[in-house]
Parts: sequence; C-alpha cells; structure tokens
Amino acid sequence: MTDIRRLPLLLFAASAAVLAIAWASQLWGRLLPCELCLYDRWPYYAALALGAVALLAGRRRVSTAALALAALVFIAGVGLAFYHVGVEHHWFAGPSACTSGGPASSLEEFKRRLLAQQPVACDQPEWSLFGVTLAGFDLLVALALVLFCLWALRRIMLGREA
Repeated sequence: MTDIRRLPLLLFAASAAVLAIAWASQLWGRLLPCELCLYDRWPYYAALALGAVALLAGRRRVSTAALALAALVFIAGVGLAFYHVGVEHHWFAGPSACTSGGPASSLEEFKRRLLAQQPVACDQPEWSLFGVTLAGFDLLVALALVLFCLWALRRIMLGREA
C-alpha cells in the first residue's frame, strides 16, 4: 500500500478511534458530554470525511488536499480543546448555558439559571486521569494529529513511497 492511501487511512482510523472512545465513554461509561465536549468532536468528524474522500480517490492531489485541510481542522480543534480546558480550570468564561455562574442573587435568577442550564456543566469535568480531563486528552490528541498531518503532507510532497 502506498503513502497516498496509507496516510489518509491512518487519519481516518485515528479519527474513528477517537470518536469511538468518546461514544463508548458516553454510552457505556455514562459520561454525559457537555456542550463543549460535543463541539470538540467536530474536527474528528471532519477528518473522518476528509480521510474517506482521500481513500476513495486514491490520488496524490486529493490526499495532499485532504491532509492539508485536516491539519487546519485539527489546528482549530487544538484551539477549541484549549478553550475547553481553560473553561474547566476557570481561566476563561465558558458558554453561559453550560457553566456555573456562582450563587444566584434571587429566586427569580436561580429559576432562570436552572431552566437555562445544560444537563452537564462545561466547567465541572466528570472524569480525569492523573489530573488530565477528557478535554485535556482531546487537546493532546488534536495536537498529535496536527503534527501527523504535517508529517504526512511532507512525506507525500517529497514523494517518498514506502
């Protein structure tokens, strides 16, 4: 198998694996996603589509374009994941619908917040491993996939077939 097919296949497989882990943690692990968690999945859906297009086409130009677009998508994903980590650590204000806003000043405000509140708060992580939350792992994986896409682009552009 040439790099023209192998590299988009790896992109497709990595994106599918991340999404499978996210869905498994949601369905079987009972970790409900917050609003930002759902947004964090978008780059992987886009990369899945880009990888599939490149695989089906099997052409150098399509693979190069797909990997370049995937790199841009994952750069955006890194930014989104960093924002999510920042919301969890209270470095940034999160979306008003999914972050706790401190104590309410009146019963009316409490009622309004309660009705507007998402089932899962973006600033209160449900799970972590060694202090790294799922948003933190997403940041690391998205960064790794940016680097992979750039490496793969360089490899294809240099014409190294292995």
